[in-house]
Amino acid sequence: MDQALLTIPCVTQARTTRVAIIHDWLVVYGGAERVLRELIAIYPQADLFAMVDFLGEEDRSKIFGKRAKTSFIQRLPFAKTKYRSYLPFMPLAVEQFDLSAYDLVISSSYAVAKGVLTGPDQRHICYCHSPVRYAWDLQHQYLREGGLTSGLKSAVARIVLHYVRLWDTRTAAGVDLFIANSAYIARRIKKVYGREAVVVHPPVDVAEFSLRIDKEDFYFTASRMVPYKRIDLIVQAFAAMPARRLVVIGDGPEMPKIARLAGPNVTLLGYQRSAVLRDYMQRARAFVFAAEEDFGILPVEAQACGTPVIAYGKGGVLETVVGLAAGLCRAPTGLFFAEQTVASLTSAIETFERTDIGPHGCRAWAEGFGREVFREGWRHAVYETNVYALA
Repeated sequence: MDQALLTIPCVTQARTTRVAIIHDWLVVYGGAERVLRELIAIYPQADLFAMVDFLGEEDRSKIFGKRAKTSFIQRLPFAKTKYRSYLPFMPLAVEQFDLSAYDLVISSSYAVAKGVLTGPDQRHICYCHSPVRYAWDLQHQYLREGGLTSGLKSAVARIVLHYVRLWDTRTAAGVDLFIANSAYIARRIKKVYGREAVVVHPPVDVAEFSLRIDKEDFYFTASRMVPYKRIDLIVQAFAAMPARRLVVIGDGPEMPKIARLAGPNVTLLGYQRSAVLRDYMQRARAFVFAAEEDFGILPVEAQACGTPVIAYGKGGVLETVVGLAAGLCRAPTGLFFAEQTVASLTSAIETFERTDIGPHGCRAWAEGFGREVFREGWRHAVYETNVYALA
């Protein structure tokens, strides 16, 4: 065993260890930020870094009021809304953070955070939500959705993404330990970086979601209105089933398109506060999820409410929902549809109508993704694996 690896601090020493946490960007409080919250709770003394930090005060309170030290991108024109447009500059920006004073560097990365520079006596642990999605296997999907399949802009975008891939591969060598948010992402890390990863599922605050047994006669979905979430598919499916009611919470660039597709049996509520989302999630007959996600926290939250999930059967959701087939050895908590098509989804809903999935089984399964489970998984991955074992 490399003796240098034994210098990583154990849990009891963490208070005196100098820790830096770097997150890609802080703009909204989503799934990655929930992981960040838990990392800050584990290392409250840590300094926080990010490409940009435009988090609102309500969301900032969820990460214990921490403010990030930001890169030069924070000061560029329109950075608050167009920060993603500065992707070509982000590799340079992340490398400008001077982290030489820290013993332990933790990157919470789905874009560029793992590219920070560290020295041989520092330990860099990357909690990888995903290798840069739009630069690797999802490149062609993102180019299609962005209208960049041909022309000069397309050529420029492809050159930039090629550069990002080269940089992303090189910087993987600077990570001492990869922790993936799902086995699905661990396979992607292996494919892209040639590295093994320990799986620690993201934390879900199960206590915030109360079990409700009496369900009402409507289906529910919630998401940012962006193309890959496929809310358009869900709305189209319910347009083909006018007798079934759907409630949708969320907003984003796809909202005008979704509104045009919605029939009278679809209620679009736009952005709503967490309390409203929880209320609908608790009362819904089932939660519908059509995206190919790395993990997908919302399906777990729905199950915590005792609400079954009807999901596209690809990605991390295969680890967070117990399908009917798996239910032979464990109580099912939902079912999957095989293709992102209206026909496949409507067929799954009709199958669901003929099944009896109990709310108590959904709740019991969701409790396996709680915050304490995450902390124990993190402790084991960092301090008890063969490579990082201490005492």
